[in-house]
Amino acid sequence: MKLSAPIYHLKRRAKALSRKEAIPLNQALDRIARQEGFNTWSLLAARAATTMPSGELLAQLQPGDLVLLGARPGHGKTLMGLKLIAEALKRGRRGVFFTLEYTEADVVSRFKTIGGDVTLFNGLFEFDSSDAINADYIMDQLATAQPGTVVVIDYLQLLDQKRSNPDLMVQVRALKTFARDKALVIVFISQIDRSYDPAADPFPGLADVRLPNPLDLSLFDKSCFMNEGRVRVEAASRLPP
Repeated sequence: MKLSAPIYHLKRRAKALSRKEAIPLNQALDRIARQEGFNTWSLLAARAATTMPSGELLAQLQPGDLVLLGARPGHGKTLMGLKLIAEALKRGRRGVFFTLEYTEADVVSRFKTIGGDVTLFNGLFEFDSSDAINADYIMDQLATAQPGTVVVIDYLQLLDQKRSNPDLMVQVRALKTFARDKALVIVFISQIDRSYDPAADPFPGLADVRLPNPLDLSLFDKSCFMNEGRVRVEAASRLPP
């Protein structure tokens, strides 16, 4: 079923409805979803993400890669991160999701919308929403991780929230070395700056990543940007120095 508008437009419509009728946003989202022919917003979001080639994307990521996954709000970047983990689990690999944005129940529910059930993977999936999340904490939690483990951190700017944490540049460099030494795939979900104009470029790029503090984006081995259900992946050789 084709949506009447891009998913981020539908999300804006739901926010306007929420304000106009003074109802919770989740109720407004579900109402918009029903207008599009879906029972719930989560089902609509899952349908909108079906064109995202998560299996093909995972095949392009090698153990040791540090990956940047970016998109505007409502374009499925978190869902893609979870789909990458789901693909890894199906292959018998471990998956770890670090976040302060979602509860474990939220994540389990999202897995089910993409056809996965983390309870069926014999403990290969781990969810972590500790307030202590930073590079040192992540490396400590992954000290015994097996090579090939897929790690998704939601989101890059999360590491920059506490002044007590080391500079973002220091943390990302440490995780880059850690990913290479442990042969892990570490994916950072990233926010995109509001100044990005899809009319000028169909995909956001490195210049559009929202960075409150300096970060050398060439530290990432690959970048993956999403828009309208499509994905553009660039290898390290194409990233600017």
